[in-house]
Amino acid sequence: MSQEAGTSPSKNHQEDYVESIEHHEEQPSKLQHKDRPASNQGPKQDKALQLIEDLGHSTILTPENNKRVLRKIDLRLLPILLVIYFLQQLDKSTLSYASVFGLTEKTHLHGNQYSWLGAVVYVAQLVFQPLVSYLLVKVPMGKFLAVSVLLWGIALSCMTAAENFTTLMVCRLFLGIFEAGLAPAFIAVTQMWYRRREQPIRLGSWYAMNGVVNMFGSLITYGLGHISSPVFESYQIIFLFFGLLTVAFSSVVLIFMPDSPIKSNFMSEEDKLVAIERLRMNQQGMETHEWKWEQVKEAFLDVKSWFWFALMISISIPSGGITTFGPLIIEDFGFNDLNTILLNIPFGAIQLIATMGGAWLATTWQKKGPVLALLCLPPIAGSVMILKITHTVSHKVPLLIGYYIISVYPGITPLIYSWSAANTAGETKKKVTTAILYVGQCVGNIIGPNLYTTEQAPLYRRGLNSSLAMFCVLWLLIMLNMAWLSFLNKKQEKRRVAAGKSAKVIDHSMFAVGAVPTDKEGAPIEEVVDDNAFKDLTDFQNEDFVYVY
Repeated sequence: MSQEAGTSPSKNHQEDYVESIEHHEEQPSKLQHKDRPASNQGPKQDKALQLIEDLGHSTILTPENNKRVLRKIDLRLLPILLVIYFLQQLDKSTLSYASVFGLTEKTHLHGNQYSWLGAVVYVAQLVFQPLVSYLLVKVPMGKFLAVSVLLWGIALSCMTAAENFTTLMVCRLFLGIFEAGLAPAFIAVTQMWYRRREQPIRLGSWYAMNGVVNMFGSLITYGLGHISSPVFESYQIIFLFFGLLTVAFSSVVLIFMPDSPIKSNFMSEEDKLVAIERLRMNQQGMETHEWKWEQVKEAFLDVKSWFWFALMISISIPSGGITTFGPLIIEDFGFNDLNTILLNIPFGAIQLIATMGGAWLATTWQKKGPVLALLCLPPIAGSVMILKITHTVSHKVPLLIGYYIISVYPGITPLIYSWSAANTAGETKKKVTTAILYVGQCVGNIIGPNLYTTEQAPLYRRGLNSSLAMFCVLWLLIMLNMAWLSFLNKKQEKRRVAAGKSAKVIDHSMFAVGAVPTDKEGAPIEEVVDDNAFKDLTDFQNEDFVYVY
């Protein structure tokens, strides 16, 4: 295959890559560090390497074949992921929608009971994260997602028969168990299929379904709320409709969701090789199905892991409270039930714009920290408005504007996930790190709703004060994490120099295919020839890994 003009890496370097891959066991790199775990050099290896060895050749990545394969991947994966996440967020939101249509009164909820119905989902997800991490390494991804969707749809459907706090809690508990692996699985899918440059937009796209749910979920619920039935209450119709819709979609996931690029049935063998080359410069591997305890240990000893954990708690505390009590907050501004549902639509639109706008800006700047810091500012301003403006009917418009300004915050969570995903390598370490993040999200979503109670209406001062404080803490943590990643990059440069390499290397994963990155003087930056991409090395073990801040 001929090398297109202007593409990178060069043909000679590509031949070096292929030779290194095809003989990686017989001819290990002279630059490989002696302190790397022996398991990395055992008989088990990344499935990408196995496919290249089976076919007997690799391929050259060009702008043309990259664009063609990326389009195929997007057309197959994104519709499935978007619908799954839409349904998941819709199913979670049914609780807040149902509260507007008489759930609290008809099931005799009082005190913190409604808050705990929101929090118990995250308690279940927190407890089941260790099992989820293991399953995501060992179980085919497509099958995992299909079964998860089926079981959580059944759990939601069963909420139709719940008549009191106890039965609602049981149903919500199982809903949380079956949803526990979905967000971590989506992170794993994004890492498995997309270059680091492409990840923010893809992560943002499925997370933006939160905004779509607040728009169209509100409209659907508005329609369902008008249905009169001698058998079901309005809130029961909401549970049954969305539950059965989820069960039906699980069959679509089972049939069309591929397990991995290597096992996909919608790409030719040549396209699979292109998919592998697309992921090479991520330096994160693709798929091994081997659980490595040394990578588990490294994940827990990595300072970055705890930065991600702290960032996720800081955003999830306000997110959990506002998500659960949002419709009730609007209602207490002086709007009736149906207007409350309709007024949640602009909230969703702003979420959608903030999420996709933040992802686009992170891709353009090739940095996530500054974008995250920027996204913290509107929620801080909105929280101050709601706290300082007098809660009377005459002030309901400015209060509503403050609420809408807060709604920029959903753009933060997917960028934190994307930030972590781009800065973690090693099959097991990636899954464990994602679990640590998700535990942080669960803890925040457990705490958040319990900082609000129905007795605080209409001011909800304790909850809103806590949200304001956490948005400020989040901004500070972002600054500290950026400084830490910059420090790690300097350490990586010293390691490369010690290994006889150039301090600066091309991070192709953050540039368009065919681009030739240069230094400040305009000189091309040296390429990585010693290829560690598919050796299942962690970011600590691989001196070629470049951290993104």
